[in-house]
Amino acid sequence: MKPGAPRRSTAPPLASEAGAAGAPPYATMSDPYRTDMTNVTRRLLILFALVAGLAAACWLTYSIAWQSGIDNLRRNAAVRVERTASALKSTLERYESLPYLLAEHPIVQDVLVDPSAVNVKRANLYLEDLNLHARATVTYIIPLDGYCVAASNWRGPGSFIGAGYQFRPYFLDAIDGRVGRFFGIGTISQAPGYYISQPVRRDGKIVGVAVVKLDLEWFQGADASEPLVVTDDHGVIFLSSVPAWKYHTIRPLSGPVADSIYQARQYAQQPIPPLPVTIQRTLEGNAQIVRIGGGRQAPRYLASRRSMGEPDWHLITMSPVDPVDADARKATIVTGFGYISIVLLAFYWRMRRARVREVMRSRTLLQKAYAELNQRVAERTADLSEANEQLKKEVAERTRAEQELRAAHDELIQASKLAALGQMAAGITHELNQPLAALRGFSDNTRVLLERGDQASARENLEAIAALTERMGKITNQLKLFVGRARPRNARAPVVRALRNVVGLLQKRLQGVEVEFTLLDAASGTRTPLSLADDHPELIANCDDLRLEQVLINLLGNALDATAGMSAPRIVVEIEVAEANLSFAVSDNGPGIPDDVLPRLFEPFFTTKEMGQGLGLGLAISSSIARDCGGTLVARNAPDGGALFVLTLRRARVQTNTPADPLTTGS
Repeated sequence: MKPGAPRRSTAPPLASEAGAAGAPPYATMSDPYRTDMTNVTRRLLILFALVAGLAAACWLTYSIAWQSGIDNLRRNAAVRVERTASALKSTLERYESLPYLLAEHPIVQDVLVDPSAVNVKRANLYLEDLNLHARATVTYIIPLDGYCVAASNWRGPGSFIGAGYQFRPYFLDAIDGRVGRFFGIGTISQAPGYYISQPVRRDGKIVGVAVVKLDLEWFQGADASEPLVVTDDHGVIFLSSVPAWKYHTIRPLSGPVADSIYQARQYAQQPIPPLPVTIQRTLEGNAQIVRIGGGRQAPRYLASRRSMGEPDWHLITMSPVDPVDADARKATIVTGFGYISIVLLAFYWRMRRARVREVMRSRTLLQKAYAELNQRVAERTADLSEANEQLKKEVAERTRAEQELRAAHDELIQASKLAALGQMAAGITHELNQPLAALRGFSDNTRVLLERGDQASARENLEAIAALTERMGKITNQLKLFVGRARPRNARAPVVRALRNVVGLLQKRLQGVEVEFTLLDAASGTRTPLSLADDHPELIANCDDLRLEQVLINLLGNALDATAGMSAPRIVVEIEVAEANLSFAVSDNGPGIPDDVLPRLFEPFFTTKEMGQGLGLGLAISSSIARDCGGTLVARNAPDGGALFVLTLRRARVQTNTPADPLTTGS
């Protein structure tokens, strides 16, 4: 049943609805219509009474909460304005007697009577020391002509000495024999301050004015929890915790007052616009509710005013009224919800019995569903346990298969090297047969020369025999290095040395083939020929040197097979040098790679060569070596024709101690 839906009553009809006992049947024919109208009217009256009660309760709660919040805010504001005014007044009174003491000092009187260089220097030093100990902003002395003769800031670039102050009200008040009090923006420093002046008398005559300037900017942030402003006797705000309100007036200025402020340069001759203040309500205790700004969204404040007395300033604290409005609204909302809760509670008791029956029925269904869920969970747990055991078995089998595959992979690499070694056997045998024949000839010739006593010629033959022996040692050393097991994967391979070793191994097959080695700078795009006679220590690859040689032998061997039978076979090996990688591009001018062969090129045991010329493992093993070293090996057809294989390896940092070249170490 949906909430709020009318329920069909199962109670027996009321006596009033059924009519009087013993009434004839025709007397009750119009009763249902009359009863429905009565029920509707009664429900409307009840609803109207409930809504009226809700409105009255909310209005009464809002009024009481708002008035209580305003009274509390007014009391707190009064305490705050009194405390702040006392702090400001005590600060001003602490410096009130300083100009008087300054005016009575003989050094000040002497410099006003006789402004010689000696007296001026004494006065400057005295004012500097006094200002330092009194912690004032500036203290200075003005003769009757209005130009400052000595000041505490005489050392700085913004010294007051020589500046004219004839127009300042505090100077005019002191000349007239009164104490001058004035707040304004300095004409030299352009910094606002409070000025206190005293007339300086000598033999009963006024000879000048002593002035102390105080910085009151600290007062703006002394109590920044709520907005705070201080106005002068004209209503101009000169101290404010809200910077945007500063140098505004709380009431429009008359023409003469604005002219006097402008002539005295009190606020640096800048315009003083009125602050947009609207008084909404006046409360007791010299407090007002004001709105600052235009529009209904402008903030409202409770303004509490306190007169400072002397000087004729007014301290105004602005306490935001929005929190009071928010608290009143919250109290009203709480009252409304409480009222509605009480009304709903009455309806709740009426529907309680039906809900109890529904709850009991729902509990029975829930228990049944819970039992069924427990059974399904148990079945699912058993299935998961069985699947987990099966997964453990599969993981163990997969681990064992990976180990066997890794071992088979290593054996295939070694088998590939042995296969490549068998292909090179004929060329190496030819290379060894020539030195052996020469050795026999030199040996027979040396024996004859020794019998004749020709020691010099015999020595030359022996040197030739040693050179041939060294050459044969290099050839056999290459075979031992190539057939040996690779070193760990974190080894570093000098690129040029690897190329030199590969060329040495394939020297017989490379006869009659044009081989070009170039170096490409990836940053600048420049190509330069690469000489294998130079070591190029900056070209170091993150790979084992024997593995790198094995890959290069496979790539060059495939290029030699592709160019076999060409009229002008040509192979280009280009090394692209980047900051982090080295790329070996091996291209040939052969027929290229067929499109149907290219996708299967790196599959194990896939070969396009005739039976007995290869096992189909060279490129597969080379690709695996590239992946093990963190690189890649890709193949494609070159734009100009022929096949192009690109081997990319990570570039290693240059090491100062480069391993020795195996071709120069002998066997």
